[in-house]
Amino acid sequence: MTPHLYRLLRQFQADAPLDEARTIPARWYTDPELTAYENERLFTQVWLVAGRSDQVAHPGDYFTAEVAGRPLVIARDTDGNLRGFYNICRHRAARVVTEEHGHGQHWRCRYHGWTYDLSGLLRGAPECAAATSGWREHYHLYPVTVAEWPPLVFVHLGQPSLPLAEYLTPLPQKMAPWHLERLHFVTRRVYNLACNWKVFVDNYLDGGYHVPTLHRSLAAVLDYRHYVTETYRYCSLQHSPLKQPDSDLEDASAASVRTGKEAAYWWLFPNFMLNVYQGVMDTNLVWPLGPDRCRVIFDFYFADPAGTPQADRFHAESIAVAERVQQEDADICEQVQRGLASGVFDTGPYCSRREMGVYHFHRLLAQFLTPSTTPQG
Repeated sequence: MTPHLYRLLRQFQADAPLDEARTIPARWYTDPELTAYENERLFTQVWLVAGRSDQVAHPGDYFTAEVAGRPLVIARDTDGNLRGFYNICRHRAARVVTEEHGHGQHWRCRYHGWTYDLSGLLRGAPECAAATSGWREHYHLYPVTVAEWPPLVFVHLGQPSLPLAEYLTPLPQKMAPWHLERLHFVTRRVYNLACNWKVFVDNYLDGGYHVPTLHRSLAAVLDYRHYVTETYRYCSLQHSPLKQPDSDLEDASAASVRTGKEAAYWWLFPNFMLNVYQGVMDTNLVWPLGPDRCRVIFDFYFADPAGTPQADRFHAESIAVAERVQQEDADICEQVQRGLASGVFDTGPYCSRREMGVYHFHRLLAQFLTPSTTPQG
């Protein structure tokens, strides 16, 4: 760690009481060196979402992903075991698998034709006589740790000190009654935003503080007076009772597609969000693209699969509501990024009634980024 980074990370006081604490400094959102350090230290120390269980439902299924800038391939091998590898050929570092997803029993690198099976073993290296004398075991694809909590597949780019189930606690237990495994993936939307990835997470975690002023459609169906945030070791839950719009003056566009008794908004450190209503779920995965850019991947799930006029109409209406909310969030996050980069703003207070989730996130960042601590992720 450079002296610059050491000084920058020490500027956040993670042990202050919430009502006296100040947010992480503006330069945590703008500094290129810190962005590179996050990629090296933070994203290699935690469990990260890589894809969906339905993408590897059967032996021979596989999909590719880029996780924290690393190319990966995840597969269900012929014995039904979930496998993960860096999608990098051991010969000259080309991508072995170029398709987004597929089914088969082997992969053949299109550069020089080196071939690997779904267990990562080298099965062929054209014109290389030595390939028959130990190469197959030695030049296997680099493995990566994988685990599954349906409907999601996770990877760990380092050596996990906690199994996935413990890292997620209590998310799976509390969401069991919602039966997320019964939902059907329908579609994906990808957004590129002109803001640091942490700005997007901050916005998500503010305890609904911005909902009454920024999201008229959500404000009409969320009972903001009873909106509650709960924090856990590596995750947090925001939940609110649902209601019908109070008057004709409110925006009722969300009322027909955000139904049931409650909305549940889960966040998993550092970059994954899960939004659940009755029969509806969308997940948000945010990745840094630079100090002032990020990519947000939305996956939409529904109780009824696509393919009928009624289901397709409901899906379209629900996604339209989500996209409107996302655009409202994108606009404000990009505005915040410009303010953080202005050189005028440094830190601000937390709203102690609402922003305990943001403070929890900032404290976890400090824990994982500060060398004097030993993360347990």
